Parts: sequence; structure tokens; C-alpha cells
Amino acid sequence: MLRNILGSYKKSLNGFVAKLTEEEAVRMEGLDDVVSVFPNKRNEVQTTRSWDFVGLSQSAKRTRTESDIIVGVIDTGIWPESRSFDDQGFGPPPSKWKGTCHNFICNNKIVGAKNFGKEDSYGEDDLSPRDLNGHGTHCASIAAGNPVEFASFLGLASGTARGGVPSARIAVYKVCSSSGSCNDADILKAFVEAIEDGVDIISISIGPTEVQHNDYFKDVYAIGAFHAMKKGILTSTSAGNFGPDNYTITKNAPWELSVSASTTDRKFLISVQLGDGTIYQGFSANIFDPNYESYPLIYAGNAPNIIDRYNTSIFRLCQENSLDENLVKGKMVFCDDFQRSSSILLRRIDGARIHSYISQSRNPTVTIFKSYQDPDSIALYIAPFSSRGPNNVTRNILKPDLAAPGVDILAASPPFSFDSNVGGDRIAEYNIMSGTSMACPHATAAAAYIKSFHPDWSPAAIKSALMTTATPMSALFNPEAEFAYGAGQINPMKALNPGLVYDANEIDYVNFLCGEGYDTKKLRTITKDDSSCTQQPNSGMVLNLNLPSFALSMYTSTPFSSTFHRTVTNVGANTSTYKARLNVPPSLLKLKVEPDVLSFSNVGQKKSFTLVIEGTLNVDTLSCSLIWDDGTFQVRSPIVVFHP
Repeated sequence: MLRNILGSYKKSLNGFVAKLTEEEAVRMEGLDDVVSVFPNKRNEVQTTRSWDFVGLSQSAKRTRTESDIIVGVIDTGIWPESRSFDDQGFGPPPSKWKGTCHNFICNNKIVGAKNFGKEDSYGEDDLSPRDLNGHGTHCASIAAGNPVEFASFLGLASGTARGGVPSARIAVYKVCSSSGSCNDADILKAFVEAIEDGVDIISISIGPTEVQHNDYFKDVYAIGAFHAMKKGILTSTSAGNFGPDNYTITKNAPWELSVSASTTDRKFLISVQLGDGTIYQGFSANIFDPNYESYPLIYAGNAPNIIDRYNTSIFRLCQENSLDENLVKGKMVFCDDFQRSSSILLRRIDGARIHSYISQSRNPTVTIFKSYQDPDSIALYIAPFSSRGPNNVTRNILKPDLAAPGVDILAASPPFSFDSNVGGDRIAEYNIMSGTSMACPHATAAAAYIKSFHPDWSPAAIKSALMTTATPMSALFNPEAEFAYGAGQINPMKALNPGLVYDANEIDYVNFLCGEGYDTKKLRTITKDDSSCTQQPNSGMVLNLNLPSFALSMYTSTPFSSTFHRTVTNVGANTSTYKARLNVPPSLLKLKVEPDVLSFSNVGQKKSFTLVIEGTLNVDTLSCSLIWDDGTFQVRSPIVVFHP
């Protein structure tokens, strides 16, 4: 079994990878310089309208220092010839930049490019940072692609494709093969390089192949993001595509930004006609014109890859390599779950009817028609595939943090060939994809936009600005409420001036980890300083972690009283007075803020307060909010009290 060993030598996150037996792995966990031993798991990869939809127009206020921002994208690589990455008008990289380009010709837009795959796992064609998959190119252009007019996916979604910070530079760290497979060890190495190279923001739209309940230091994303945070770098991550069930979010650490996928006011509809003539409407960006040709239809659950012993819970979801190639060849496959952006999404009730048709028909067939664009009058809501909270590692930390556009996003792509059945093959330089992978770089760009105006803000301050200014979303279209959308949809323009921020640093997170039960030995190996845990583990310490959100897990019908301690920093007007406003639906709970008025006399001044929640929880989930209001700024934090 391949094990990932995170050792400490030379620098804070340098490590090594070794092949170990189970017995050797156990022995390694006892060594002084080993943080944790865990399997080198596989991971997988997880815009013409979206930026306008969140209020960041092409004419938005910019700073000259935006061109000094370097966005590190850990993904499948990049396609440098795309117009989204042309460096015309760009000067040389900022002097702080230490990165290089391996097996790749960079320019003044793409300033760094490295590949971390090995030949035996990636294949000869994958040894450069060039993107042969399309995922990394798509994500990089969402975050920092140049404006490109008249972009479209073969006629769909026509308009100007652009990144949120088009003047920023891009550094690429390829950790995934062309099939989309990525290893923990390569991801961790990429974090090391990105931090040492000098990126300003890290964007990683990759996630585990299944929902896991690891502790934080057996989670490669939490480990990498922790060390990035120490160097003043915010890590933006995709929440995962395992929704809509609860406890499916895969990024739970409080020091990273976890982003769910929301819709915009544009949707692509598609009609599906079964062999019995029944027509269903679904969601997909499909440019193929079948000329009314029907294809055999098979349910994924009836085509298992028995040879490799995949179980029912895997092959019915159409996961990679789980199906029998001979059984599905030349057929349309009906899956029980969202897997990739080329899927056609149907309502659950329609899916049940199609499943019934397949099981009752001797020769089931289907015809799929070309997509068409239509306004989405009920946007804004979270996509069904987007992973939901609660946090499955620390219940009293709200996850996801916020939402960003992640459905039907047009962005750059390698020049893939598509057989549209109209005039033969056509080349598409821009593609439409959906997933929390697409939401993540939207939040990345919003964070980079804030940093270009506030270069001295910490990762926690930037995260707080994004969360407390987010556009509130309605539980009417999202039954999971904050566990679907966190603080709400990103609002980059408003986040530039949040008024107050909830700041935090390494010491705050160390104190939190001590409360969670991590010992001094492990902490010092990670922090590379004299950090220590002097008190007994206390799970209640999480309530004192200075987050811009409040989550409390309590059993129903049991009276309780819990106190949160928070500190806010004034980043608005020199002189201001904020009053607390609580929005609480009728319940048996009482919420109180003390003090409920905060007065500031200068920028940078800090004030502390407590939020006390007491009573009896009489519902499964109670959604509230705390707003600090000075008449100019409204600093909003979500509050969730729930039954685990």
C-alpha cells in the first residue's frame, strides 16, 4: 500500500513519499518528525454571464496592483495557446515571483508551470504541465482569464468570456492526469511549490473520490491550506459534488474557503424522448443534433464491472471504470448521480419514471435533442449536485462557507473536436462545464480582487469580507439552507469594503486544534515553532474560534446555554458605531449579543462581544443571522442551530 508520509526537514511542508507495509506505517506514526500517516488516496477533478450576475462588471473599479497578484491553480494543467492566456500588454512578472516553468514555455500571463505526475502513472503524453483534460484550463480562465469577445461553445452561451481578475498572473501546478485522476502526494507537493514560489491565492478544484470523515491532518487539502495560511495565502477549495444529501462536503477545515455551486439567471434546457414517446425536460449544454436518431438505453446498475469487483453503490453512479465496457458500448447510460459536466440532469421524479421504463421495456431507447438557452427566473439556488454540510469533522463550524456560480459556466478549453452531426467535426476553444470545480475559481478571483485592494489583509480577513457581504439566499429553494449555501452568494464589489472583519491567525487555529485533541508533539511538527497545548482537550473551544459564522449542534428537547466569543476589526470609517441586529424566527431559543453596541474611533481598532444562545431546540434546523449595522455597512453573519 502506498502511504503518504509528511516529514519535517528543511522547510515547514517538505515531505517524502514511501511504499510501506501496514506494520511499517504503524511504526512510522511513532517517529518524532512524522505528522501523520495516511493512504496516498486518489482524488478527482471537481464565463460569459457569471461575473455580471455576481455584480463584477467589466467596468468594475480596478487597481494597478492587480497585475502583481499571482493565482496558483492546482489542477490538470493549462492550454497556453488559448486567447484567455495571451500576454499581450503584460509586463514582466512581479519581482517577488520565484517560480519557474518545466517542460513548458511560459509567458507574462502564465508565469509558472510545473507537473508533479510520474510517467508510470500519467503516461508519456502527460509529462508537461499542458492540459490534456480541459478542467484546469477551464478553472484558470474563470479565475484570471483575459476578456475574449464572441466566445461560445459552438454557438451556445455567446458573449465575452473573462476571468474575475483578468490582469492577474497565473501559476499552474499540474497534479492530475488527462483522465482526471490525482494523488494526495502530488497535491501536497504542489502546495509546497506554490507556497515557496510566492503565489498570492491558491485555487484547487479537486476532491476525494468519496466522502471522508478524516481528521484535519489526514486531509491533504487541510494540511496544504494550513501551511498556505501561515504564509498569508488563502486557499479556495471546491465543496464537492456529492449533493444533495447532508454531510457530503469534503473540505471542512476552518482556515480554508469551501465553496458550493450556485446557479445564474441563465439555464440550458434539453429534451429527452424515450422509445415509448414520453418526453422529459432536463438540464445540459448539448450541441449534438441527433437528427431524431434514437440510441439503446441502459441503466448503469445493470452494467457492473464484475471483473474488478465494483459494488452497486459505485457502478450505479457511473464512476470511472466501474461499468462493463462491452455492455455500455454504443448506448446511452442512465446514472443515479451527477458525475461530470457532460451529464444530463433530470428531476428525481422523472429519473424514477425513466428507470421504470428501462426495467419494463425489452429494448429501451432514447433520443436526446440539442440544448437551448432560457432565462432562469427562480435563480439564485444551489445546484443539486453541490455537496452539503454539516461539517462532518467539527460540527460547530459551518460549512460550506459561501456559494459561487458553478452551473453551465463558459470558459476556456483546449481545442477539442466535437462531432455535432452538422457539417462534421467542429473545434471548440471554449466549453460549458458545471460543478463545484467551477464555483471555486469564482471565489478565488473574488478573493484575489479583494487582495489587490488590501494586500496586507490576512487570509481570514479576506474570507470574512467575502462571507459577511455575501448575498443572502433563500431556504425556499434550498431546504438545507446554510448547509447548502453557507453565508450566501459571493458579492465581490461589496466585499471590497466590508466595514468589519473577523480576523484570525495561526495561534487561533492552534488553540482550536488543541481543543480538538491534537497534542503538542504533532502541533510542533506542523507549525515548526514552540506551539503547545497546555490545557486538556475541550471541544467547546471551537465556539471561541473567530469565524464570521456561528454553528451549534444540539439535541432537540434538551435545554442548553452556549456562548460564542468573537472579535471584530474596524476596516471601514475611522469613527463609527455599530448596533447589533438579530434576525431570529419564532422558536424556543433566546439569542443575545453583549455588548450590542460597538463604537470605533480609528481603523484597525478591535472590539469583542459574545453571542449567547439558550433554550430548547424544537426543530431540526434553525437559521438566524447577526448583523452589525452602522448605517453604511451591514456586516452579516449566518447563525445555525441544528440537530446532528
